[in-house]
Amino acid sequence: MTTVHSFPPIIDRSAHTLILGSMPGVASLTANQYYAHPRNAFWPIMGDLFGAGPSVPYEKRTTVLQSHGIAVWDVLKLCTRLGSLDSAIEESSIVVNDIDTLIREHPTIERIFFNGAKAESSFLRYVTTPQSPIALVRLPSTSPAHASMTYERKLDAWRAVVDRG
Repeated sequence: MTTVHSFPPIIDRSAHTLILGSMPGVASLTANQYYAHPRNAFWPIMGDLFGAGPSVPYEKRTTVLQSHGIAVWDVLKLCTRLGSLDSAIEESSIVVNDIDTLIREHPTIERIFFNGAKAESSFLRYVTTPQSPIALVRLPSTSPAHASMTYERKLDAWRAVVDRG
């Protein structure tokens, strides 16, 4: 088992949408970048939705997301896990990020999208529910471990991030 730590959030003052994952996988931790596994669909989806695809340098991708009001973080600050799978996280080792403070410091956040079931369940279990009316929506995981859903179906579900209606 290895203790792993998440990254700082990608966020600026214009954020209205927060995308929360669970914890970066081994490839992401090695690259020091969110969603760095080459088969993770996150950046291809962000490319289709916002022009922040994997062919764009990482720093530019994060800037593009911020220019669209999108913030990215993880529910978990640290945990013990073997490998990259959420199912391998040792529940008793979980320490969560201070999402409550992040939301207080960014009152323009209106929506939180969870990148998969583990992000949502960890948030609901460990994070104080925001006092303001923030929409909470689980989206299908972009992880390559969630291969039962086609890219096209994932992309269709993730279009909700663009729609602010």
